[in-house]
Amino acid sequence: MHEHKIVNGIVRENIMLADSVYKMIINTDACKDYIPGQFINIYLDDKSMLLPRPISICDANENSVTLVYKVVGQGTKYLTTYCENCEIKLSTPLGNGFFMEENYSDKTVALVAGGIGIPPMLGLAKLLKKKNAKVEAFLGFQSQLFLIDELEKLCEAVHISTDDGSFGFHGNVVQMLNDYANSVYDEYFSCGPKVMLKALSEYTTSLGKNAQVSIEERMGCGYGACVGCACKIKEEGVVTIKAVCKHGPVFWGEDVVWDE
Repeated sequence: MHEHKIVNGIVRENIMLADSVYKMIINTDACKDYIPGQFINIYLDDKSMLLPRPISICDANENSVTLVYKVVGQGTKYLTTYCENCEIKLSTPLGNGFFMEENYSDKTVALVAGGIGIPPMLGLAKLLKKKNAKVEAFLGFQSQLFLIDELEKLCEAVHISTDDGSFGFHGNVVQMLNDYANSVYDEYFSCGPKVMLKALSEYTTSLGKNAQVSIEERMGCGYGACVGCACKIKEEGVVTIKAVCKHGPVFWGEDVVWDE
């Protein structure tokens, strides 16, 4: 089991970025050594909501952690009420992040993300850039855009698709990748809804590449005790059930059994 601690942080900012999408910055040093793709648990101070809320880390440094979250239920709605200088309980980073090599000189990588799978790409792009990668992003939104300016500073190119065609490519992100990708990328990193991850995984397999996918599942505990977030993974030809929070959330796309 991952060693994890629960610590107190102070909310520095909690603002709306787009319709029902918020950005919260928490002053804490608890996430300074995180690996992009990991998440933290937020423990709400409302006793009617006992289960922690797992939220992907968007970015972090020695002094703070940035979360970009979407209001989808009671817990995330309550999270929007935390104001500046409020105290908030959080865990240290949980789960396995993206697997990265030491150096990406001469390599071009594609970040493929949809919706609330986009935030973790910010910290990932930062680290890949530090490792000398050329980074291109393929991002899918419903309609309203967020985090674009930040990603454009880190990427060679940012390609945008929207479900409603209000901006950029009209359609899903994997169709856009098919249309716009200059060539086969050296590596693919992805986070977003399962249907997108499945389509990407099939696309990259057809190119002879294996994408890293971060699976979004509704988690209960966040550290592998409750197995509320199971997914099927092939290991040496045998299908096993893995807890997304403990063994993931990042897996190799080819190893995931994508149920409809």
